[in-house]
Amino acid sequence: MRLIDQPHHDGSSLYVSTARPTLGEVVTLRVRVPAAARIREVWLRGTPDGEPRFLPVRHADGEWWAIQYEARNPVTNYRFYFLPEEGEPYWLTAAGVVAGDLTDTTDFRLVTYDVPAEWMADAIVYQIFPDRYARAANAGALDKDDLPDWALPREWDLDEVIGRGPGTAEQFFGGDLDGVVEHLDHIHALGVNTVYLTPIFPARSNHRYDASTFDVVDPLLGGDEALYRLADAVHARGMRLIGDITTNHCGDAHEWFQAAAEDPDSPEREMFYFGPDYGLADGDYESWNGVKSLPKLNWGSPLTRERMIGVLRKWLHKPDGSPLLDGWRVDVANMTGRRAEENRTHEVAALLRREILGVRPDAMLVAEHMHDSTGDVDHDGWQGTMNYGGFTRPIWTWLCAPDTPNDYFFGVPGGVPRRTAESVLDTVHDFGARMSWRTLVHSWNPLDSHDSARMRTVAGTRERHLVAVALQMTMPGTPMVFAGDEFGLTGWNGENSRTPMPWNRASDQDRETLSAYKSLVKLRNDQPALRHGGLRWVYAAADTLAFLRETATETLLVVARRAASGPIDLGLTGANLYGGADLVAGVVPATGGPDVQVWRLA
Repeated sequence: MRLIDQPHHDGSSLYVSTARPTLGEVVTLRVRVPAAARIREVWLRGTPDGEPRFLPVRHADGEWWAIQYEARNPVTNYRFYFLPEEGEPYWLTAAGVVAGDLTDTTDFRLVTYDVPAEWMADAIVYQIFPDRYARAANAGALDKDDLPDWALPREWDLDEVIGRGPGTAEQFFGGDLDGVVEHLDHIHALGVNTVYLTPIFPARSNHRYDASTFDVVDPLLGGDEALYRLADAVHARGMRLIGDITTNHCGDAHEWFQAAAEDPDSPEREMFYFGPDYGLADGDYESWNGVKSLPKLNWGSPLTRERMIGVLRKWLHKPDGSPLLDGWRVDVANMTGRRAEENRTHEVAALLRREILGVRPDAMLVAEHMHDSTGDVDHDGWQGTMNYGGFTRPIWTWLCAPDTPNDYFFGVPGGVPRRTAESVLDTVHDFGARMSWRTLVHSWNPLDSHDSARMRTVAGTRERHLVAVALQMTMPGTPMVFAGDEFGLTGWNGENSRTPMPWNRASDQDRETLSAYKSLVKLRNDQPALRHGGLRWVYAAADTLAFLRETATETLLVVARRAASGPIDLGLTGANLYGGADLVAGVVPATGGPDVQVWRLA
């Protein structure tokens, strides 16, 4: 059965009557059953209170079948069972059509926990690594005598970024928050609406994930007042500002750790893992991946909870009560609260969400997770995750340069493997099916970040890079653009990708890439179906992926090719919105190379 002829359901408003069900609310669920599927009966199988139950789904009209179903539990699972006119019965879960029996892990989910703020569904995030974004015009040249002893001063437009070895964390280019303010017009013109800053607290590195305090903004960035100026300027443009917090660890120069290390009887001692009580040698302590400059926080400590909650709440408002940060991206969320037999991650996530939203009900709380995040979502904690596993990695494997190996693949040995469209679709389905639709659409879809190689380097060409950008702007989830991608910057690993922005290096500004970014961001902003619509895959074969984004009032067809491809007969017609001509004969035309086209269907 062709993908386009298969029954379909997802969590969008076209298929579920409310995105914000309350516990006990009866919800209308609809399932699309194309005539070509030749179905005689449809059943819903749920597991209310843990017990399987089958309920008949009634034919409503045309392709549509519907049922009223109660959101009985905080996370209410369900799936559909089809009896065709001929052949064997099969299931429909969030992973798609499945012939045999399978576990409940890919069931559709109604989630009744507190919903994310409405603005998040329209967010397009722009990530800034402060040391490399911009230095304020009045800041002057870097002077070694004015820098802390750890800093290795570098020339913005002259020195290449050290990607590995000595000096990697110490190289200092001197970007600051007022420099960001001076370039907000560029960010606004790009069309994005949410600025995300990597850490801004004092530290002993350029990345600042080793904070020495959470009480003030790093003076090297301009201090608290510079953050206030940036927040005011961002908010004046109708945008949001997101911070970055390390809940798993702090730096070994942090005042809390210093007190704990110097005095075993200090109150701060319980905030960390020291010595034999935790299976460690006398004087030793637990740290992130054994990196001793990053001592791990103990979330079993009431003092850790009290102080970290205070930090997270403090920076959501300025002293005068006006908005400051509009939420947090949580670094190493997957390790927070986990150590050996301890597993407090879900408890901590729920605590932080409750405390943050108690101060700012409209705040964002998104978790970093570099691999499989699906076990840590839909637990009344993180509103979404950085979807490296279900978006970034499959996109890389489909669009990586076929003749230029990329050694960096998020720690996986052997570099980036090149895979077919069918394989990529399997991965996207597998990850997306193990979280609710609500979590999926509120998760960030990065093509890269300050922790990875750049997409341009992975793709090898502008054309494949822009196919990736088009998928980022048309698939469900929150696009996250790493500053510099819009200029086509390159980088072979996370450190090397942190290139200073090329404001004064015209040769490093790919204007064609910048223009395409603006067009694709505008396409997403202009088309509600790309932000709020459902997702129905209709074609996947080797070098081509095609899908529909659907609402009750419009349907968009997106066709992406990574290489020259022949025509595809989908039997659909529509007006072109991006990348080509109108679709008039039901056949998507052949292409001579990588491209993406988008149509509004008739």
